[in-house]
Amino acid sequence: MAQNFRRYIARNTGTSPATIFTADSFDTVIGIRCANVHATSSSTVSVYINDGSNDHYLIKNAPIPVGSSLELIDGGAKIVVDSGDILKVVSDTASSIDTWVSCVDAIST
Repeated sequence: MAQNFRRYIARNTGTSPATIFTADSFDTVIGIRCANVHATSSSTVSVYINDGSNDHYLIKNAPIPVGSSLELIDGGAKIVVDSGDILKVVSDTASSIDTWVSCVDAIST
């Protein structure tokens, strides 16, 4: 069966949570990278999934130095999300984080 790979991007995320994507089926997140693009300030980043009632953190308040990035999923790990789950990112510094998310859309259950 062919798989549909997708990518989602959030640029210059700051202190208001940015929605990266909302799952429309059973999807698999296979990669999340957050990069600090701020010119002078270290930033902390939180990435979480909201299931409609609760926030479930993948990482919370992780520091990222200027010019560095953080890979949240590595070593073959995967995160399965259900229809309606929302992946969000937020930083403690205005316009400081770029996020790239790679997914497989509509996996078989």
